[in-house]
Amino acid sequence: QVQLEESGGGTVQAGGSLTLSCAASGRTFSTYAMGWFRQAPGKEREFVAGISRSGTSTEYADSVKGRFTISGDNAKNTVNLQMNILKFEDTAVYYCAAKQTWMNYRPYSSPREYDYWGQGTRVTVSS
Repeated sequence: QVQLEESGGGTVQAGGSLTLSCAASGRTFSTYAMGWFRQAPGKEREFVAGISRSGTSTEYADSVKGRFTISGDNAKNTVNLQMNILKFEDTAVYYCAAKQTWMNYRPYSSPREYDYWGQGTRVTVSS
């Protein structure tokens, strides 16, 4: 089992940047693929970015491609989401998720595929 804790949320002006971090506790972090999701008020939770357990494969939602970067550090048990050129529509609560898998190179994009979730960190982008 793994526990996840997000940090780094806050308020930023449109066009600015933020980096979210997800710290994982528990053993065998390297057997987990990781993902970031977000949920805006009145909307369903949506996929943002995913990274394979090997850290070599990534996947992004079309809405964030070219602006967001997901990265992982198995030695530190963390996964980060670098968010650049933030837009008002990026405002949401961002969640980190983990999926235990033996597949090294596959990221996952469906929330139903993930086993563990953090409590979320709020990102507000002011226009």
